[in-house]
Amino acid sequence: MIFKKRTFHGTEPERSTADHPAELERRVAHSLAVTPGLDAADVTVVCKGNTIMLAGHVATKAEVARAEESARLIEGVAEVINRIEAPAAT
Repeated sequence: MIFKKRTFHGTEPERSTADHPAELERRVAHSLAVTPGLDAADVTVVCKGNTIMLAGHVATKAEVARAEESARLIEGVAEVINRIEAPAAT
């Protein structure tokens, strides 16, 4: 099978995914996945415009704060709504 590079009249098509909410959502989710000291397996990321909503469960309150900070550091995020829950300290 032969794969050819996609072109449009000899030039590569323009792709503007940087402003797309799905791309922002993907970048935030990736950031959460690679943040040290954070197990974000049960965290969901939803993007509406430039607002990110985090929801789910983590093990500690420190992880809740780490997740929010990680999301805020992503370029293009204007606001973070944090609905992540952690067990109450006993």
